[in-house]
Amino acid sequence: MMERRTFLGVIAGTLLAAPLAASAQSPVRVPTIGLMGSGTAAAQSQWTAAFVQRLRDLGWNEGRNVAIVYRWAEGRSERFAEIAAEFVRLKVDVILTHNTPPVLAAKRATSVIPIVFATAGDPVGSGIVGSLSRPEGNVTGLSSQAPETAGKRLELLLELVPSLRRLAILSDVGNPFSARDADEVRKAARPLGLEVVTFPIRRSGDIDPAFEAIRGRAQALYVPAVPLLFVNRIRINELALAARLPTMHGVREYVEAGGLMSYGPNWPHMWSRAADLVDKILRGAKPAGLPVEQPTKFELVINLKTAKALGLTIPQSLLQRADQVIE
Repeated sequence: MMERRTFLGVIAGTLLAAPLAASAQSPVRVPTIGLMGSGTAAAQSQWTAAFVQRLRDLGWNEGRNVAIVYRWAEGRSERFAEIAAEFVRLKVDVILTHNTPPVLAAKRATSVIPIVFATAGDPVGSGIVGSLSRPEGNVTGLSSQAPETAGKRLELLLELVPSLRRLAILSDVGNPFSARDADEVRKAARPLGLEVVTFPIRRSGDIDPAFEAIRGRAQALYVPAVPLLFVNRIRINELALAARLPTMHGVREYVEAGGLMSYGPNWPHMWSRAADLVDKILRGAKPAGLPVEQPTKFELVINLKTAKALGLTIPQSLLQRADQVIE
């Protein structure tokens, strides 16, 4: 009788322990970040690395207590809505993206999932947020726009090419920021006595014909930092060099790919700052309560090799002010 009681007690104990063990072994759901890149993984590796490293500094380790789903649009604007819709289906906890069109696509896809943008030109004017101090809704991030930078870029370009009178701009007609950037360049050009001609780009196939149209009509080229032009930056720089056109860019990555000069915010730094916003949201903060940050770190980068290929001599005063000279 005693043996039977002992046997029944073992069975009862086992049955009681089974659900507890199953509960202990069930995986704990980790928060998921949906990262939508406008270009390619390789092209954006510096930015992604800066974001992931800052997350790690804040206690979020990919694969351990946070998951990141990566999707790359490869410069194709039609992919933005597709990726945003996928993130909504996957029920990610935060969407991280950058540049104006991807952010707008994410905003159209969801009014519930928090959205953080690492960079965006004129987030108020483009309708991303209501105001910088009170973004409202489910979106916040970092603005890459500073109104005075267009004028600063033209001044730097004139310092390098004093004879400059006609400037060409490549403009992505499907990107609101590209149009606003071109407007700012035109406004800054008037008091400097510069004539500005805009050449519209709708797809990668328009780039070569645009350079044929530019030939003989401009002495330098201004290239906005937008996804379509970014993924084609090597080709653009090759064509500009062949056409003997000095180029001005908004971010250093174009100069690292053979462009002449850039002046603008440091994007890896902004992606690192975006990680701080994502961290706050994962810990319970609401995007509406996180003001949009404006760029604080600007840098001048010059490609000396490209300058020599164009037959340009960089003034010593310009070299001394450069944050980096690529040789």
